[in-house]
Amino acid sequence: MTVKRIVSNIAASSLEEVSTFYSELFGLRAVMDHGWIVTMASDELSLTQLSIATAGGSGTAVPDLSIEVEDVDAVYRRAKALGHTIEYELTDEPWGVRRFYLFDPTGKLLNVLSHLG
Repeated sequence: MTVKRIVSNIAASSLEEVSTFYSELFGLRAVMDHGWIVTMASDELSLTQLSIATAGGSGTAVPDLSIEVEDVDAVYRRAKALGHTIEYELTDEPWGVRRFYLFDPTGKLLNVLSHLG
């Protein structure tokens, strides 16, 4: 299994206010904007990302961490085999990811995903 990326998510009531803060202070720019989530990244290192969200998409809560993996289906099967409760079932989302949610032992909500295609 290969983890491709881990993204921190910040729940916010105002995407504009928080994204402006990170843009002005750290020089991050919006690289994705779906209206309910904006992902900010550095021009210097494309793996530096921070997502600010009012929702988790598809009616879900904002996850604490997003973990991109090479094969989300394999991780999903492993999570089920290990007895973890799935909070949001494995789903192909309209914005091009396949994902599921589960909680870690500390109560952090994890969004485990792979990009489609």
